[in-house]
Amino acid sequence: MATDPARNPSGLSDAERERRMWEKLQKGESIETVDEMGDEYYVSLTGLMLQQADSELAGAFGCVPWIVKAPNTEEKLAVANIVKDEVRHARSMYRLLADIGIDAESHVAMHDYTHEADFNSDDPGLERAVDNGRVHVSYYKIDTWTDLILFQFCMDRGAGHQLEDVRKSSYGPWRREIERIFKEEAMHVSHGDFWVRKLAFDHSAKAGVQEALNRWYPMAMSIFGRSNNEGNALHRKYGLKARDNDEVRKGFVDEVRLRCSECGLKLPDWKPDWEKMEEDGVISA
Repeated sequence: MATDPARNPSGLSDAERERRMWEKLQKGESIETVDEMGDEYYVSLTGLMLQQADSELAGAFGCVPWIVKAPNTEEKLAVANIVKDEVRHARSMYRLLADIGIDAESHVAMHDYTHEADFNSDDPGLERAVDNGRVHVSYYKIDTWTDLILFQFCMDRGAGHQLEDVRKSSYGPWRREIERIFKEEAMHVSHGDFWVRKLAFDHSAKAGVQEALNRWYPMAMSIFGRSNNEGNALHRKYGLKARDNDEVRKGFVDEVRLRCSECGLKLPDWKPDWEKMEEDGVISA
């Protein structure tokens, strides 16, 4: 792979840049600039950051209708703030990507982030845009207030567990930005938790909460990816992630199980069919 000269202003050979990068990583030092990155590190990093940025933007757009449809003015404001947070998160990630040579605005212009898939589709993978980095679950339409709440309860919580690893990332600018994002994502999860409890203890609403949990929980489980995945191993090699996908998923499951038990909800069964999920585009092979 020929390195873009814009990523190597010092003019060092690929081998020398790689050697210096590993020297920093082995000392526990951060990578701070694009010309400090070897090619494989750069590809791994930009893939992860694009997935986060695209998912943040798509998640924001999925919530937009609920500014109008939220049950009261307090919740209209809450949803509006969540949308603002998510768009700001996406914008901050795209700016970091632009700093390392990705034409983020052109990338965003290529895709329809408002596109939605039907939960009843037999083959939801066909709905996925080829180059769009958003996680698969963010393609599904949020049809009801309960859906919005369970999206936060499951999806935002799952994203938070993934962001835990980035808080230790070897890429300094990303790590520092995540600290700001992480606090706001925690507030979104808290909003979902509040409403899950409120609805679960409402006899007339509990069945609907369980039904929505049965839909969103298995979808959220797929965002972590296959255990022992080669891509994840590469991310850990470079210090971009700290844990195997399955370790992150187990932490998520333990937390959701606890919250469900507090509300009298049943945690749905989930058994991965990795091959089908890869065929449908739910996870990467």
